[in-house]
Amino acid sequence: MSDLVIMAFDTEATAFEARAALVKMQREYLIEMEDAVVMTRNDDGSVQLHQAVNMTAMGAVGGTFWGGLIGLLFLNPLIGAAVGAGAGALSGWMTDLGINDDFLKEVGQSLPPGGAALGILIRKMTADKVLAGLDDFAGKGRVLRTSLSAEQEARLAEVLARPAPPATGG
Repeated sequence: MSDLVIMAFDTEATAFEARAALVKMQREYLIEMEDAVVMTRNDDGSVQLHQAVNMTAMGAVGGTFWGGLIGLLFLNPLIGAAVGAGAGALSGWMTDLGINDDFLKEVGQSLPPGGAALGILIRKMTADKVLAGLDDFAGKGRVLRTSLSAEQEARLAEVLARPAPPATGG
């Protein structure tokens, strides 16, 4: 079963940096994420979702390949590729893997204008190493919602709430 974690940050940049740090940890096999979405609330109150993976584009690419291949069998690969791309794009657009977009937009409405949050769906992780990897975000965020155990949620909240280390001059 996957765990949901939503962390709020004061700026968009910090939320995107946190997602990049988690993606780096995923490449190091410290965490396995199903989804990582940055939510931003604009000054006009609207919420934007910045998905890590664009399903529409992925569907179009896959559809182009399969449509071209099927079109090749029927001696018209260009029409097959065009139809396949359209069908693939539509399929990708209709697919909502990971965290539900409506839920994320609802959470995004709780952010102040200009604020941002990062929602991640975690399959598994090495908790102590992931928490250590989030040290750069000390004093920059807070936990909004999780499905983690009470102990894990408290440890994450502690990491984000601790004062940021003083900047060293150099």
